Amino acid sequence: MWITLFFVPHQLSLFIIGFVLFRFFDIKKPWLIDKVQYYSGGIGIMADDILAGIFSRIIIYIGVILFL
Repeated sequence: MWITLFFVPHQLSLFIIGFVLFRFFDIKKPWLIDKVQYYSGGIGIMADDILAGIFSRIIIYIGVILFL
């Protein structure tokens, strides 16, 4: 979650959107996120969360640039 909300303007709506996006990517595990979760030694467990945060952050960043 901290990757998703890193340097996001302090607005409750952006926090909620960021949370929903992060949970979506963390639960559905599309494309690349699904592949890294199978890395051995516990790395995959952390890597899929990191990628979910990065994907969510990119979408939040684009939204902030376009709409704020």
